[in-house]
Amino acid sequence: MTAGPTPKGRQRRTALLDAAEHILISSGGSQLTLRAVADAAGVRLGHLQYYFPSRSALVSALLDRVLAASLDRVTRLTGRPDGDSVDALLDGVLADHDDPALVRLFTEVWAMAAHDPEAAAAVRVFYDRYADHVAGFLRDRDRDRDRDRDRESGPSASAARERAEVFVMLMEGAALFRSGVTGRRGAGTDARLRSVLLGLLGGEERG
Repeated sequence: MTAGPTPKGRQRRTALLDAAEHILISSGGSQLTLRAVADAAGVRLGHLQYYFPSRSALVSALLDRVLAASLDRVTRLTGRPDGDSVDALLDGVLADHDDPALVRLFTEVWAMAAHDPEAAAAVRVFYDRYADHVAGFLRDRDRDRDRDRDRESGPSASAARERAEVFVMLMEGAALFRSGVTGRRGAGTDARLRSVLLGLLGGEERG
């Protein structure tokens, strides 16, 4: 039976991934080399390669960590289809656009996915699961609302999934504009975006 990594080994691995993430955010994917990560972490190249033998292994581990953390946030936000949950979901996801480092991180992840088949596969799995969580949120919310109104269950699972996918598309595209990467945020466009997203989620605008 093979022993798992020691606590010290996990800490070292985490520190190396922290260094890799910093390089990805600050300098871009083209600068994410094993040598650069080793230098940033203050370790020998051989030490880094003990944990990540190749750039591909490093990128794969980094993507796993980044995407898992984002999926955890989505899971928490879609976990309670109660009266306030639509606003909570919108507020939580839109708030990510206020984090420049997070937006830059995902911009670089998308860029890597455009050229790296392994990265693209990981990103597709992430967005598939993201849409699954939103679709589940929608189905639960629609079912509870229909029960309260004493009527047959509303939209089908396929309709909920389509709404979820459009929601994800709009949110990810909006990140580039609302964060200032490709455009500027405006109160009018923010209000219209929120109105469209509320419509997809079956929520009501706040007064």
